[in-house]
Amino acid sequence: MTSDERKTLIDIIRKLPARVEAAVTTLSERQLDTPTAEHKWTTRQIVHHIADAHMNGNVRMKLVVTENKPILKPYDQDAWAMLEDTAKGSLRASLDIIRGLHERWAQFLESLPEEAWTREGIHLENGKVKLEDLLKTYARHGENHLQQILTYKQKNGIA
Repeated sequence: MTSDERKTLIDIIRKLPARVEAAVTTLSERQLDTPTAEHKWTTRQIVHHIADAHMNGNVRMKLVVTENKPILKPYDQDAWAMLEDTAKGSLRASLDIIRGLHERWAQFLESLPEEAWTREGIHLENGKVKLEDLLKTYARHGENHLQQILTYKQKNGIA
């Protein structure tokens, strides 16, 4: 991956909080609690999931940078999505987390020397992963969930 490609992915991470917030501010409580598609999470669950997943992602990336081939533990995201704070909690806390986390995350990623990007961790489900692979994963992750929200709004005629 080139440094320009990394800059683009870091910029996606930096801009995600504003894009998520803009996508959810027009939604009513009922709309926040409606599944975005059949057998899918609600928008509320998606926003809380982004906060949870990206906190994990930030920690995983810092472990890869600071430790020798650290173990990167998976978690049951569907079980987390059913927890009370995720299924019913106010979005404000998670939007604040995403905003602050992504600001720091982008700063951290921009500060890394070239050689850091090939460092590896061992994900217990996916095997060896390089730091640059994690960057791709989390930039794509946020975009995919944002698209779920935007598609739900479009299909339901919500501005």
